Amino acid sequence: MKVLISINTAWNLVNFRAGLIRALINAGHDVVAVAPPDAYVERVRALGCRFVPLPMDNKGTNPIRDLLLLIRFIRLMRRERPDVYLGYTVKPNVYGSIAANLCGISVINNIAGLGSVFVRNDWLTRLVRRLYALALSRSATVFFQNEDDRAQFIEGGLVNRKITDRLPGSGVDLSRFEVAPMPSAAAPIRFLLIARMLWEKGVGEYVEAARQLRRLGLNAEFCLLGFLDVQNPAAINREQMAQWCAEGFVIYLGETDDVASQIAAASCVVLPSYYREGVPRSLLEAAAMGRPIITTDAVGCREVVDDGVNGYLCKPRDANDLALKMRQMSELPASARSEMGRQGRQKMEREFDEKIVIGKYLEAIAAISR
Repeated sequence: MKVLISINTAWNLVNFRAGLIRALINAGHDVVAVAPPDAYVERVRALGCRFVPLPMDNKGTNPIRDLLLLIRFIRLMRRERPDVYLGYTVKPNVYGSIAANLCGISVINNIAGLGSVFVRNDWLTRLVRRLYALALSRSATVFFQNEDDRAQFIEGGLVNRKITDRLPGSGVDLSRFEVAPMPSAAAPIRFLLIARMLWEKGVGEYVEAARQLRRLGLNAEFCLLGFLDVQNPAAINREQMAQWCAEGFVIYLGETDDVASQIAAASCVVLPSYYREGVPRSLLEAAAMGRPIITTDAVGCREVVDDGVNGYLCKPRDANDLALKMRQMSELPASARSEMGRQGRQKMEREFDEKIVIGKYLEAIAAISR
């Protein structure tokens, strides 16, 4: 079958859907990947699929631009004539699905977190809800990454319960993210936050917790890794990051394609997000590598941590509680942190293996072909 997969960046295709694309190709499907072009286009092509660039204003709310995007999707569907359309992220899910429906193409959606828009109750939220209801009305399968999002869509009348299913996030490649030895017990404990640098990811709370702990005399490193200046109203700019680093409490490590080496150098991975996550990939990768986790008791994040077993849960938007949990982690014997990491790896093997996600997609596509 011809499978067209669309998402909001080529970077996203490489980092979150590479395993699925390879599996689809290995199963004999013809895969076409669609996204706005960026520096990762050649790496998408290296996966063995064909890449089609599609301009997309990911964060904009201009109705004319969105109408033009819908028209581009309709033209794309008519030209490519795929058997199945796989949609990810808001605009490909909404406008790509509507276009596929108009062209008689089967649709499989993945709702990977609701971001910040569903937290509010303004005109934009109401509009997005209506668009989702229209887009999902004829889908063959709609995958959700956590039960909270699934329940919200069903109870809000946005999707028929019968076509929904649950995925363990985007899954984690356990062969790529293998258990790494913990850093030397003689070295200062190193905390690491991996995320796009957005206020909603809890970056401000992380910096404030680091400030508190350093002033209390804790011998620790507080590192941040991820994209700055992203296209998002909640983005943290370079000037703000430079100011924090100049204070001497945190270390900004920049961006990298080799996330595994940074996780290996960390003692604990922290994500104090209050963004409406699906299931954060950074936490899955950290747990797969045997690192304990501190994250918020919030939708998407709490799925990865059994509190007190493979990490700690903290209160959202609460730098004081985050600092408390980070101090508790630092006061554990190195052997206890290693045991937390071991429990995390086992949890990934049981619940979050990428093979589970790939298997569900192959089943959903096979059901369409019957």
